[in-house]
Amino acid sequence: MNMFCGADFICQICIYYFNYRMIKWVAAFLGYYLFRFPGAIFGFFVGSFLEKLINGSRVNFQTFSQSAEPAQFQLNLIAFAAIVIKADGQVKAQELQFVRNFFITNYGPQKAATIFETFNEQVKKETQNIDELAQVFVSASRYETRLQVIHFLMGVSNADGSISQSELSKIRQIALALEIRAVDLDSIKAMFVKSTGNAYRILEITPSATDTEVKKAYRTMAKKYHPDKLQSKEPALIKGAQEKFQEVQKAYEEIQKERGI
Repeated sequence: MNMFCGADFICQICIYYFNYRMIKWVAAFLGYYLFRFPGAIFGFFVGSFLEKLINGSRVNFQTFSQSAEPAQFQLNLIAFAAIVIKADGQVKAQELQFVRNFFITNYGPQKAATIFETFNEQVKKETQNIDELAQVFVSASRYETRLQVIHFLMGVSNADGSISQSELSKIRQIALALEIRAVDLDSIKAMFVKSTGNAYRILEITPSATDTEVKKAYRTMAKKYHPDKLQSKEPALIKGAQEKFQEVQKAYEEIQKERGI
């Protein structure tokens, strides 16, 4: 009985601290600690079994997530766009066209037509549950992916030349549900809403930052928004990352010119 309790304890420690790696060796060590040499052998075999079982399950889950991601991503992106478009009580032609062009550019006319049919249905819906829509992204996508969602929504709201307070409020609500940090939201907002000091906001620093801090901020932001960070083949995500990466470069060049560095 004690042996099986010890094995259960081994499993918990291995999973928590080693993220499913080297389980067999840790299990052998703990087995030896609890039951000496026989326990080490038992722990090694139990750990080997668990390592194969758990790592195999992770691979299968990741494969499933990657195959299901595109459809989920597109549908939830459409729903979020509909929420932002309706935020100010008007459905503007420029914003609808922005979404249409976005999907045509990224997915081709035929697939975009199918996607936009769903989009029209989403626009007509009375209510959307932001938390439920966001949960799909939070549970199955990287933080960098969620940043691209906010970038896209800013583009939708800015399609008519300005972002209203009601649209911005709705985007903030979506960003909160997506667990986006406030400083990252303000950085993306600064790429669309032009005002004094935007270059610093994009780099997530203040005008009082030293030249060394400016350079460090640029390296940090360039790394954060580099398309390679996405680890995704989703064309819409890649395009958004490229646009933000370019905005970071422009902001840095503007500050360099201003300071002569």
